[in-house]
Amino acid sequence: MGRQGLSRDQVVIQRQKYGENRLPDRENKSIVRLILTIISEPMIFLLLAVVVVYFFLGDWHETVVLALSVVGVVALELYQDSKTERALEALRSLSAPQCQVVRAGEYVTIPSVEVVVGDILVVGEGSRVAADGKLIESSNVAANESILTGESLPVEKTAGNQVFSGTVITSGHGLVEVTAVGEHTEMGRIGVSLHEIKPEKTLLQKEVGRVVRYIAVAAVLLAMLLTLLFWLLRGDFLHGFLAGLTLSIAILPEEFPVVLSVFMALGAWRLAKSNVLARKNQTIETLGGATVLCTDKTGTLTENRMAITQVIAISGEEPNDAQRREIISYGILASQKNPSDPMEEAFLAAADDLAAIYNGMDIVKEYPLDSHSFSVAQIWGRGGKPEIIALKGAPEEVFRLCRLPREQQRRLQEIADDAADDGLRVLAIAKVVAKNIEPSRDDYQYELLGLVGLSDPIRTEAKDAVALAHRAGIKVIMLTGDHAETARRIGREIGLNTEQVVTGQEFLSMNEKQQRELVKTTEIYSRVAPNVKLAIITALKQNGEVVAMTGDGVNDGPALKSAHIGIAMGQRGTDVAREAASLVLLDDNFASIVQGVRIGRRIFANLQKAVMYIMIVHIPIAALSIVPVLLGWELILLPIHIVFFEFIIDPACTLVFEGEPEDEDAMRQPPRRISQPLFSRAVVLESLAIGGLLALMAVLIHGRMLGSGASSDQARAVTYLTIILANIGMILALSGRKIIRLAVKQRGKNALAIVVVTASVALAVVYSLPFLRNLFKIAPLPPAEFGLAATAAIFASLLAAIVRKLWK
Repeated sequence: MGRQGLSRDQVVIQRQKYGENRLPDRENKSIVRLILTIISEPMIFLLLAVVVVYFFLGDWHETVVLALSVVGVVALELYQDSKTERALEALRSLSAPQCQVVRAGEYVTIPSVEVVVGDILVVGEGSRVAADGKLIESSNVAANESILTGESLPVEKTAGNQVFSGTVITSGHGLVEVTAVGEHTEMGRIGVSLHEIKPEKTLLQKEVGRVVRYIAVAAVLLAMLLTLLFWLLRGDFLHGFLAGLTLSIAILPEEFPVVLSVFMALGAWRLAKSNVLARKNQTIETLGGATVLCTDKTGTLTENRMAITQVIAISGEEPNDAQRREIISYGILASQKNPSDPMEEAFLAAADDLAAIYNGMDIVKEYPLDSHSFSVAQIWGRGGKPEIIALKGAPEEVFRLCRLPREQQRRLQEIADDAADDGLRVLAIAKVVAKNIEPSRDDYQYELLGLVGLSDPIRTEAKDAVALAHRAGIKVIMLTGDHAETARRIGREIGLNTEQVVTGQEFLSMNEKQQRELVKTTEIYSRVAPNVKLAIITALKQNGEVVAMTGDGVNDGPALKSAHIGIAMGQRGTDVAREAASLVLLDDNFASIVQGVRIGRRIFANLQKAVMYIMIVHIPIAALSIVPVLLGWELILLPIHIVFFEFIIDPACTLVFEGEPEDEDAMRQPPRRISQPLFSRAVVLESLAIGGLLALMAVLIHGRMLGSGASSDQARAVTYLTIILANIGMILALSGRKIIRLAVKQRGKNALAIVVVTASVALAVVYSLPFLRNLFKIAPLPPAEFGLAATAAIFASLLAAIVRKLWK
């Protein structure tokens, strides 16, 4: 095998022998367990209680049909659960950890689950080790093994040392030969999985749970009161108990938790389709309320496609061929051998003969980029003995390390500034002959070789995305490690405020009050180290902003966690950054973040419509359960009627409202307050007003029918049809012309059309077949009474639309 890695055939053999690199999934639920969970819900308990009551009343038709209805409700819940699970499975496949391996002599990136015994893993700073193995090459490797040992300090690793699945490489890079995967790793043996931590309930889940509990208590109390009234007024406890159960079923909003879970799962799936992976449900709630987007530049606002476009000698002139080769060569030696950084890739692309540059040498020691020095130095040698050091970094930092005379430093800085004004990323290159390894990069006397200018074009969609964010009331802040003038030019191109560009050191030198004032107006920060990002995020949060921030490095973890919405780069981000973040940007594109905000706003708005719909349609159902007892009428609604409602309400919420496109002005409105509840006062009052109108309409229709001499079955038939048709009308009233245009555009192949057609067919069957009419206790409807029901439903829907218009 050597350093070539496994062949394709060897991989297949190893996988068959040792299995996949995954731990057993404890979250798998059997179909029996799912059914038991569904049956334990209050709604199902109530229906089963009704079945028992009808059994004792001797009504076999109702007993059998309601028992079958319980089966139908369970089937609907199972379908929705499977739909949610499919969405989550799609997300899991997207979020599966990736790693780099050597196979058949090539470096390839694969899901960690595909790693097999004998693979050669490529590990580097910020990566999580995918399997247990032995280091066969090591360059300053240190690993955080706290997940296994509890010891937070990194452990230095040399060739021959063991590294373990789940641990994080905190520095250096190397090659690991895999010795164990899946259950056979140390992590597997102690039964620990990094993904078994159950997330805390989100604010929306807590709010919905609280509201459902309040309504459930109210439903039980009202049901008991109604049972007592029926018993006292009519002397029939069993039918009174049935009326009370019907009222409980009518009031209990069991759809709320179902709708919330479906919206969150499908919302996360929709975000993933826009290249935004939501790792936490809270993110979906928060995303639409973001007021500030803090983004880095390279790869997010730009294409992350660097190329060397200018090389400058220390004289300030264009170098000759020999000088150019030396500058490029030492730039390569200050880079990784197999880099992922686009600037380092640009250096390699400019080389004529890499073998001649490396000349049989290996990296002996690295001085990586950190918050104290914007430079990278690497010592090269043979047999562990140092020979030369290559240094590259920000010009001002390299000038300092080279200890240049002040006048030469000023002149070269002007040249670097001019190149930066032209939009180039400027690096200085230096070298030194080394005989010893010193503790710090500052301990050497470097020789400056020259400057290199690299360009990275702006993403074509970045300017429009920034403009869209501004229209949506969202401030965009660019945090970059680039020179101030480079940052200013990029900011000018994409539409940021360029009046003031603040460096990271300038920001840290200010007191807290000054920082809080500065972040109100400044949109561009240059020479920003990870600790500066954290300080800027803190200042913004102290000002009451809801902050989203992008990051890709190990040191970005604290800032990503501190932001309300941490966004890790999916393509170039480290595992540590991805795990600290709540979102992963799969294409590293700023436009995808803005699209994510749009989707976040859409999800919350549609969820609020679904909640309103549930409240609105429950009010007339509850009213028609109470009023007959108070007025001495026969019961209008029976449990079978409520069950029929449930087969319309749940799909309407989850299919129609979830798939509804956002409002046309969704990105022209300021962000909603993060504390804004789903059940806001305005939403509740509007729902009560519209539901009350619908309830009044239904009661008046029923009273008119009885007053005109109609039988209870005739009156019930008209009233029930009115409520069903009005329910469909409520969808149109809440969504307006937009949902009709969508139905026309999709030629009737959308959720609204499915709900309307299904409800119409079901109604036609119920009202046509004598057996079902008898079961629902309704009479045949002549055209005039059908017209009355349709007219009343249309009138109620128009009133609801008017109320919504006036409410806004």
